[in-house]
Amino acid sequence: MAAFNKFNAFVQNEANGLFNLATDSVKVMLTNTAPGATNAVLAELTEISAGNGYSAGGSACTGDTSVQTSGVEKFVATGPVFTASGGSIGPFRYAVLYDATSSTHPLIGWFDYGSSIMLNSGETFTVGLDTVNGVFTEA
Repeated sequence: MAAFNKFNAFVQNEANGLFNLATDSVKVMLTNTAPGATNAVLAELTEISAGNGYSAGGSACTGDTSVQTSGVEKFVATGPVFTASGGSIGPFRYAVLYDATSSTHPLIGWFDYGSSIMLNSGETFTVGLDTVNGVFTEA
């Protein structure tokens, strides 16, 4: 599983109450251009082309919950499954989490899969988020 990388602005946005990860819609967008920790909103990133089973803006995570235990907050979600249909999806190397509820689409974090991935028609790619330990924790 790829490691979670946090965008710097996420911490400040969360402290300012921009996010409610228990209720907001969190989506995953695919890109083949490396995100940087200083990126703050979705418009600063280059998304792969929509089509063949990939929709512009990516797909929503499901089962989003934010749980606090003993002062540690854990965000848990199930990542989407992308299925190429009628052609290929990609290439992409990065899966980016962002808050789709806010009109500015603030960034949360990204996963680097190490090399570019191309899905041929009929192939699937699951963004494997950790549903036990959480996508990320904050203390």
